[in-house]
Amino acid sequence: MTQHQLSRPGRHSDAAPRELVLDVGPVAHGGHFVARHEGRVVFVRHSIPGEKVRARLTDADDGSKFWRADVVEVLEASDDRRRHFWPLADSAAAWRKGGPPVGGAEFGHIRLERQRQLKSEVLAEQLKRLAGLDLRVDVEAVGQRPGSGEEHDGGGLAWRTRAGFAVTPDGRLGMHAHRSDVVVPVREMPLAVPGINELKLWELDLRGIARVEVAAPANGSRPLVLLAPEDDADPKRLGRILARLPHDVSVARFDPAKGQVLQLRGRTWVQESAAGHEYRVTGEGFWQIHKDAPETLVGAVRTFLHDGGYLLPGSAVADLYAGAGLFTAPLADAVGITGSVLSVEGSPGTSRDARKNLHGEGHVEIVQGRVERVLRNRPRRFDSLLIDPPRAGAGKAVVRQLMDSGPRAIAYVSCDPASFARDLGYFHAGGWKLEGLRAFDLYPHTHHLETVALLVPDA
Repeated sequence: MTQHQLSRPGRHSDAAPRELVLDVGPVAHGGHFVARHEGRVVFVRHSIPGEKVRARLTDADDGSKFWRADVVEVLEASDDRRRHFWPLADSAAAWRKGGPPVGGAEFGHIRLERQRQLKSEVLAEQLKRLAGLDLRVDVEAVGQRPGSGEEHDGGGLAWRTRAGFAVTPDGRLGMHAHRSDVVVPVREMPLAVPGINELKLWELDLRGIARVEVAAPANGSRPLVLLAPEDDADPKRLGRILARLPHDVSVARFDPAKGQVLQLRGRTWVQESAAGHEYRVTGEGFWQIHKDAPETLVGAVRTFLHDGGYLLPGSAVADLYAGAGLFTAPLADAVGITGSVLSVEGSPGTSRDARKNLHGEGHVEIVQGRVERVLRNRPRRFDSLLIDPPRAGAGKAVVRQLMDSGPRAIAYVSCDPASFARDLGYFHAGGWKLEGLRAFDLYPHTHHLETVALLVPDA
């Protein structure tokens, strides 16, 4: 969820006004709300359906089918609006100070229950539009303290065990504004677990560093700070930064383009725990970022496959897009030594982690490579499958390969309702049906959600 450099805020034509007064309509996928100006769609961030707002155009070319805008003033507020827990991410407050808000907390002005309702509406709209399904699924809260749902001093905060940061030109820790190369200096990350904020990275002089990634496992094990130097960075600067960081924190240098991680101090990996297993995750290797996500998702998959009778001792199963083995290990437990598990992961480093994490499990086969290529070159029959693809989803070709492998059921874990709904449409076209679906709010105060689905042949 790190913000990327896509366009500059305030890009608009001379003909377009800088600000508009808009009546805000329904939520749209991507964290926007739909409004209209003289027939043109305007995607507005930081609003709520039913509000009247003054919005600043951030992307408004004359030839565009739609414009983008940020709220700068709320003229008629929704009852669901709350004071934003993070002033830097409060759009109106940020623009009053002359710049865009930091990205990554675009729903922070909405009460949590309403956030989940909006996410449910987005999921339902995507299922209807892309899969032809008229279905509404409630988005479940995860990891909130009892009674804290409407309180910003507890509800929906301190859940990120991983965070990515940019660096300002003068070497201060920062984060990008949405769809922007503007870096906003930060002195806290309220969505991050205490282990990240306690490092106080904003006190460091980070000149010469292009990017910083931090992982602080929920089990309290040793955190890892990854530093990506600029090409012309002074090598001595890494040493000075290293000296300012606590000695019980691992530090590594990494190259995002090459995927290389080089030890500076301690380990190049973190130790994670979930579902009764320990997992080594190296560098930027994928791991669910919400502190309660691993247990939540493993539990949902286990309920669908195991309790549904699709995951039995002696079964042949596959874990595709397997990462470091979060799901592989519980699948191996379920099928036992008389069964078999194929684990497929595209990233070489993460696949090596899976090999270490599943060491000694003779009935587990770890294969590094693209899922479609492995399935094509090594055709097999499976009793059940689990897939957890990246945000882009599995795609039509992979869906066809999955169905052709003859499983009785497929568990599909997704972090994007649009790609999930699109793939679900491919399954329907191939004679499969949606047997079960759960949705989880694993990204409070953002527009993101996670779904776990059970798919079976419609026979």
